Amino acid sequence: MIIKKDERGLLFRDGDYVKVLKPGKYPFFWTARYKVEVLDVNKPFKTEKDISLFLEDEELLKELDIIDVKDNEFALYYQDGKFRGVYSPGKYAFWKVFHKNSFKIIDKNKAEIDEDIELSLLHKGDFSGLFIFFEICNFEKGLLFYNNKFQKILEPGKYYFWNNNISVSMIKADLRRQQLDVAGQEIMTEDKVTLRLNFVCHYRIIDPVKALLEIKEYQVQIYNLLQLMLREYVGSMKLDDLLRKKKEIGDFVLENLKQKSDIFGIEFLFAGLKDIILPGEIKTILNTVLLAEKNAQATIITRREETASTRSLLNTAKLMEENKTLYRLKELEVIEKICDKIGNISLMGGGSLIEHLSALFAPKIEDKK
Repeated sequence: MIIKKDERGLLFRDGDYVKVLKPGKYPFFWTARYKVEVLDVNKPFKTEKDISLFLEDEELLKELDIIDVKDNEFALYYQDGKFRGVYSPGKYAFWKVFHKNSFKIIDKNKAEIDEDIELSLLHKGDFSGLFIFFEICNFEKGLLFYNNKFQKILEPGKYYFWNNNISVSMIKADLRRQQLDVAGQEIMTEDKVTLRLNFVCHYRIIDPVKALLEIKEYQVQIYNLLQLMLREYVGSMKLDDLLRKKKEIGDFVLENLKQKSDIFGIEFLFAGLKDIILPGEIKTILNTVLLAEKNAQATIITRREETASTRSLLNTAKLMEENKTLYRLKELEVIEKICDKIGNISLMGGGSLIEHLSALFAPKIEDKK
């Protein structure tokens, strides 16, 4: 029997282990009673027999590293600093003839993966099913739970956890500006007019623990709070006042919401009224009123212009009565306007053109007197 330098032999007699055979030549009188199992020292110690059978051999133990992985553990095996595999609970032996072995024992009662473990190794097939991970975006924060018990807040990043006896879960909080719409909310005004409102509110989470843990369904509760505030404001106003002060609704609601910020862990940024939807008959009445108001305004303007025009004519008449030259100029102005609209004028008899035109179009001063 020849045992090479990178080999070791395990000698059995009648099925029982006898000793380890180191490199060299061994003469045997071969019978069915003897058997030698040759092992490669560059590979982990593996044999059909239970490893406990070899632990009493002092010579063999000098060339082996033994690890005993308990039920609540698993082991990471490194050979010469390089990862070689994952080992579940049990007892294992590794040759240390040509290589340096090292091990990292992972406690299954500990969820977080130690920082000294290279995370790139986790995506190898050896770790399949042994870990879970969570990713948190830049606009998020994570709430970490062990066995449904809150542990801490996690900042943006990628986090790895062992898939062991501890149940690891996470809730993410979106820290971006968000919008909540209250659409088609039916509310009755003080003068018993039922209308519908479309309202909008902008907010962002500033305390994820309060918003997600201390408040159940915070969006539903904010929605209900908005409904109550709108009913309180609209129900105390008449329709005309509401239409006149509709911009003030947002200020009223936002001011009241800010008083609730500490309770919800939320910063309220904006609140405003989008639409007021009136019933059909109310629209008809308002349109009629509006039309009547505009007609009245048009009549007033017409009367005002007529009065101003009459006053201007009266002033002009007074001036022409006092000044004959001005009266004559006015006559010429009238004649000019008439001539612009007449193609031909036939005159019979003597006299100047101006005198004839004056006789045709202008009343005599004596007649006025």
